Amino acid sequence: MSVAVYFYQEDLIDVGVSFVLSLVLGYLVFHYLIEKYVYSKIKLIYKLIHNLKLGKDLKDALGEYVSNDPINDVEQEVKEWARVKKIEIDALKKQEKFRRDFLGNISHELKTPLFAVQGYIEALSDDAMEDPELARSFLSKASKNIERLSALISDLDAISKLESGEMQILYQRFDITALIREVFEQMELKARTKNITLTFKEKYQTSTFVYADKAKITQVLSNLIENSIKYGKEDGTTSLKIFELHDQILVEVTDDGNGIEEKHLSRIFERFFRVDKSRSRQEGGSGLGLAIVKHILEAHEQTITVRSTSGVGTTFAFTLARNK
Repeated sequence: MSVAVYFYQEDLIDVGVSFVLSLVLGYLVFHYLIEKYVYSKIKLIYKLIHNLKLGKDLKDALGEYVSNDPINDVEQEVKEWARVKKIEIDALKKQEKFRRDFLGNISHELKTPLFAVQGYIEALSDDAMEDPELARSFLSKASKNIERLSALISDLDAISKLESGEMQILYQRFDITALIREVFEQMELKARTKNITLTFKEKYQTSTFVYADKAKITQVLSNLIENSIKYGKEDGTTSLKIFELHDQILVEVTDDGNGIEEKHLSRIFERFFRVDKSRSRQEGGSGLGLAIVKHILEAHEQTITVRSTSGVGTTFAFTLARNK
């Protein structure tokens, strides 16, 4: 072998070794940089996301165990975070729509009687005072609209306190059958205006005791019975029945009016929701009655349901805690 060939081979070996050493050294440097400046940062981000998501303080968020695959964990955590945030954003959009609808409804409900009162006062200040009979008529109508305003404000205050939990439930033992008869007596005059018969069968003459807030259950019964009279048919019937369950009493209020279409049943307890807006406003009321009923019963940890057939009638049923 010639000297030139020998030195050529030596050079190739040196070059190969240098290349391998450079490659190894480059890999180690690259790995060190990735580990220090990228991978460790991903671990840190993962720890923060995971622990903050668990509600831990920031100072405690770095001391937890991290899995062997933090990159995948970060991906899953970010996807979960995005999913939760989307749900929160959708909820906020619904709340905003509800707020706009609620303010619009309140505005409309307040303006209607206010404008009516304003109109009657202006008429009285012009020429109506010269006609005593017309003046009395205008004053009577203005008074009714003021009563409507007062009822709306009272109902808004009640539902606000119920929703916030500010309104206390004062539990006591009382006879629900006696209370139903009392409410029937109070509603008899309203029922008579539409020739509606209120029925509560004789078998309920015996006492049936429940444990609840008597004043608020009186409001529940009044609202439901008044509703059945308001939307019941002329010469119709509103009947009440009670059923003794194991540890509850079921109360049903049934009318034979026009009924409610199935598509409206899921919204019947919403504030200001009206199946027939024009007829509802003609009949009066705040549009909050059923919402208040629902909130009162939920505050008692009880339930209310509705079933209805268009053209046949409607039944509202609610439960109360039984007290023997």
